[in-house]
Amino acid sequence: MADFPFDSVGFDLDGTLLETHRDLGTAVNHALEHGGFDPVPVESATDLIGGGAKIMLKRAVDAQGGLEHEEFRRLYKVMLGYYSENNAVHTRPYPHALEVLDELAGRGVRVAVVTNKFEGFARQILTTLGMIDRFEGIIGGDSLGKDADGNYIAKPAPGPVLKAREVCGRGSIAFIGDSSYDVKAARAAGVPVVAAMYGYCDGTAEELGADAAIDSLKGLIPALERL
Repeated sequence: MADFPFDSVGFDLDGTLLETHRDLGTAVNHALEHGGFDPVPVESATDLIGGGAKIMLKRAVDAQGGLEHEEFRRLYKVMLGYYSENNAVHTRPYPHALEVLDELAGRGVRVAVVTNKFEGFARQILTTLGMIDRFEGIIGGDSLGKDADGNYIAKPAPGPVLKAREVCGRGSIAFIGDSSYDVKAARAAGVPVVAAMYGYCDGTAEELGADAAIDSLKGLIPALERL
């Protein structure tokens, strides 16, 4: 147990720990229909996830001609309002997620969530799923506030990953995520990163360029042990 190479592990949420695309896709469609746009197939939401809910909705809207800034903001608020009440209807942990978290805990490894989802949503979902108490911290897309340009300090910026290391005790940390946002954030933070290729990936394993890649969470701990 003592020879595990990391003191803590940071997890992305959507597409890494949790399969969330059905609830996200339904929220996007609610907003699209409200704005007079055609809905997208819910399964296609896997291609929209990555940079957070705002980017997800913008991609869907832009594909149908786009909106002026203020009109888009109004539609985005409609989406958030719907998602706040319907964010854990179909969302579930991926296979082996709970077992991996239990094994890490048994080895004395602390874990945190680093997501571009608003912290409140992440906490709400993890609480509904009975998972919240497993984590030392939940760092959301809004947890670190905004930068000088008024943008939330979120992945691919390194700040959220560094914050996860801080809340876990400042020891060695590895990160796992399914998108280029995750890999870039980990790289910028100087942290080893594992690509979750079973998730909502926006590139191949080679394109993402992580230190390791897994096809199932069952492979995470062996992958970390090899780093």
